[in-house]
Amino acid sequence: MDKVKNVQWVRLIFLMLVAGFVLLPMIATLFGGFKSLGELRTNPFGVPEAWEMEHYAAVFEDGTIWLLMKNSLVIAGLSVLLTLMIGTMTAFTFSHIKFAGHNYVYSYFLMGMMFPAAAAILPLFLRIRDLALLDTLPGIVVPQVAFGLGFSILLFRTFFEQLPRELFDAARVDGCSYARFYLHIILPLSTPILATVGVFVLVGSWNNYLLPLLVLNTEDMYPWTMGIMKYRGEYGIAWNKILAYVSVTITPAVIFFLLAQKYIVAGLTGGAVKG
Repeated sequence: MDKVKNVQWVRLIFLMLVAGFVLLPMIATLFGGFKSLGELRTNPFGVPEAWEMEHYAAVFEDGTIWLLMKNSLVIAGLSVLLTLMIGTMTAFTFSHIKFAGHNYVYSYFLMGMMFPAAAAILPLFLRIRDLALLDTLPGIVVPQVAFGLGFSILLFRTFFEQLPRELFDAARVDGCSYARFYLHIILPLSTPILATVGVFVLVGSWNNYLLPLLVLNTEDMYPWTMGIMKYRGEYGIAWNKILAYVSVTITPAVIFFLLAQKYIVAGLTGGAVKG
């Protein structure tokens, strides 16, 4: 009994250390936007001695941030929507429709997990140029969806295969088509994995800097990750303003994660063990 309690205490302490390691930079960033430059140098991680609200006020008063946030939201929203649509339909096909060579096709999709976008930057740029997608938001969305499909299909297929096979057999006996089974049975039961994949895709898209840098030239189409570099140029030494900007721009992704948090563990563990 004592051994079990000791293991639980060790696990709790380890998790607290990991949580502190993750949260400390976020809290320091949040507090840093309220500090003066002098205090930021001498007290980078502590609570501000004098709360200076003007740095956050300057960020909110700058009309540019709302345009940057809107562009980031459009890019992330389209990436999530397309990834969920294509990923669920493809995974449903692989898990419930057996055709010649389906395992080879499935393996081909999974190969996309082996090659990050940075490894194919030159051919990716050439393909985007050939499709006339340079300096457009679809030029960012399409590659994000393509490079994220492998991981998404893996999670979706694993989850779908844990659903009771009797549901599919009963639907076939009742004359339910594949489309109706997918829309009215599979999707309603897949809320946890949809939320899980949605969080991964949204956070990855929200923080993407390389693709916008590669594709976009017009400042009015920049997402927030490009805007922060412009902001960094304006305030080369005003780190308190930069930290205030970062705190504001990461808030939507954090809120989305907190709202979907209860589904994430269920989505990952639901397909973790094949029964």
